[in-house]
Amino acid sequence: MAKDAALSLYLHVPFCSLKCSYCDFNSFAKLDDLVPDFVDALCTELALWAPIVRGRPIETVFLGGGTPSLLPLPHIERIIATLRDNYALADGAEVTLEANPGTADRQYFAGILAAGVNRLSLGFQSLHDDELAALDRIHNAAEAVQCYRWARDAGFRRINVDLIYGLPGQPMASWQETLERAIDLAPDHVSAYALTVEDGTKLAYDVEHGTVPAPDGDLQAEMYEWAGGCLSEAGYQQYEISNWSLPGEECRHNLVYWRNGEWLALGPGAHSHWGAHRFADVYSPRQYIRLVAAAAEEPPSAKASPAAVLAAMRQVTFVDPQPAALQMADTAILALRLNAGLDLAAFERRFGRRFEDVYAGPLAETLEMGLLERDNGRLRLTDRGRYLANEVFVRLLPD
Repeated sequence: MAKDAALSLYLHVPFCSLKCSYCDFNSFAKLDDLVPDFVDALCTELALWAPIVRGRPIETVFLGGGTPSLLPLPHIERIIATLRDNYALADGAEVTLEANPGTADRQYFAGILAAGVNRLSLGFQSLHDDELAALDRIHNAAEAVQCYRWARDAGFRRINVDLIYGLPGQPMASWQETLERAIDLAPDHVSAYALTVEDGTKLAYDVEHGTVPAPDGDLQAEMYEWAGGCLSEAGYQQYEISNWSLPGEECRHNLVYWRNGEWLALGPGAHSHWGAHRFADVYSPRQYIRLVAAAAEEPPSAKASPAAVLAAMRQVTFVDPQPAALQMADTAILALRLNAGLDLAAFERRFGRRFEDVYAGPLAETLEMGLLERDNGRLRLTDRGRYLANEVFVRLLPD
């Protein structure tokens, strides 16, 4: 990748007030005592990487978690100041912070806006108190609405609302009311994800032991179809399987992922895509803090090879050099998540091979199943294919 090519940054904040029942992200409750040392380590890691990627403009930054809004304002200010001091933050760069209702107020939002955050993603999930309690969320519906209004009052123009549908026992009417109430707030962006039961979560345990019913896949499909129509009527454009926005308000950071671009991800458990390498930092916050300090004692040279850089970054736990077959599959799968689909000519330019030749069998099969369609040099999921996307994706993965 050219030295002046744009780069994105993801910063993982692993702290939560309470671990939600469905969550399998790398997040931890009751580790408040680690916050100051964690922020020290994150700023150190930012400084360690800066000489390696110097000159590359940073187009997007995403503070995710966990719950980044649990970090007190001075810590957010310090992280963004470290970014500005060490990186070429592009004019108009998108800087998103995930915030949960119950962890931020108007004053906090005004402070992070002044610090340089210019987009919020608010974790509503539902606007029914009983559903929020079942998910182990720390807020109720009224607090979610109030949180949104505080953010608007503080001056945030770009706000995403994050929702989950297909909750155990959730009727269609409940989902419809949640989405309609969210739309009434007029966010610029809506993310809506079907609940999935992930191994190792409290929800998985409860489903396995029969105390909570498993999500109803057929009902989730109906909810998804209804949501698409409702959002479209309200002026939102679907641009990815689970994401809708007002015109021009797409999440630029997530588009980097779906276009299989390059991003540097820092913090415990954060996964990067840099050049031909995918790698991750260690998952334990305590171990992360210790290993970043060790890496800072012998930082890598800016002129070192990628392999040498990654070896010197003690906090990096594994490196996957990604063979060509996996790079092609990732590029195709991620692009197909987008409504724009996969540009077949761009795929050939990137890999020197025609998609139709690499995936002749899977392509014929999924076209016949009505899951994919060709359109003006692009390959797209059909309406049916969006909900059954995994049926397409699994056929593209290398053996």
